[in-house]
Amino acid sequence: QVQLVESGGGLVQPGGSLRLSCAASGSIVSINSMRWYRQAPGKQREVVAGITSGGSTNYADSVKGRFTISMDNAKNTVYLQMNSLKPEDSAVYYCNAVIRTSYIGSHWGQGTQVTVSS
Repeated sequence: QVQLVESGGGLVQPGGSLRLSCAASGSIVSINSMRWYRQAPGKQREVVAGITSGGSTNYADSVKGRFTISMDNAKNTVYLQMNSLKPEDSAVYYCNAVIRTSYIGSHWGQGTQVTVSS
């Protein structure tokens, strides 16, 4: 079994920063990639940023230059540094990982709320 546990969400003023973490645990052989998604009320879940085990990254246009994704392979943990936050960044943020155990599967965390408001 694999578990993904997110942390770091909260309430922040516009222009502020937050750092999200997502730690994977369980019978992990290797992690292929990890991604952050978000879902605002009434909207579809969208990908925010992704990173491969080799360190390649990609970002949604809406967060380029403001968000940075990174991964600590030794800790099986992915981070999302969010700067210059805007009210439209408010959403539940979910971690997703493609992980090899006895098979290769996609796993989701429980989500963490980010609210950007004055």
